[in-house]
Amino acid sequence: MINFALVPLRGGSKSIPKKNIKHIAGKSLCAWVLEAAANCSSIKTVYVSTDSKEIADVIQGLGLEVQVIMRPAEFATDAASTESVMLHFMSEVDFDVLVTIQATSPLLEARDLDQALIQFHEHKLDSMLSAVRTKRFFWHDDGTAINYDPLHRPRRQEFRGTLMENGAFYITRREILERHQCRLGGKIGIYEMDESTALEIDEPDDWDRVEQLLLRRR
Repeated sequence: MINFALVPLRGGSKSIPKKNIKHIAGKSLCAWVLEAAANCSSIKTVYVSTDSKEIADVIQGLGLEVQVIMRPAEFATDAASTESVMLHFMSEVDFDVLVTIQATSPLLEARDLDQALIQFHEHKLDSMLSAVRTKRFFWHDDGTAINYDPLHRPRRQEFRGTLMENGAFYITRREILERHQCRLGGKIGIYEMDESTALEIDEPDDWDRVEQLLLRRR
């Protein structure tokens, strides 16, 4: 099975201008996940899909074995989904399994990707998502509990909690993407990551918090 990685990097970002190539903890935001993917022994080739020549130039200057695919502007709008980028990539590149990685999760490490792909193939999964476990109690708007019984409130040490997508990566077999046009389908697995990786960089306030964690790791 050929495992390829895809990192979508759009040029436009309203919340944080030029977010994907802005420096955080000493390197471009996208460099963190690209290094993780490039150092993953289970991934054959790493690709970036972008609509921006500036981003493509930055990628070329990182010194990593990463291939760049320029995507049409229609797949780089605010309304364009990640699936649309994946489907465009599928029309350009042949693969068995695609690991789609989000640059907004720079706390991702190569070992996470390696271990996830091992689990993916050992359990013969069709797709997989990364998640973190939270031991918070959740409620619906109508006042009904989502993940626990209020009449039998568990102690924290005994509570399994709830798994929450952290958006770091998704693994998808080609046939699943072709059939459902969705990153998830068939037999779905979950790769659990450290709770610190629940942080994604979507807003300016996220930037400093993630940077501190990256600096602490170094």
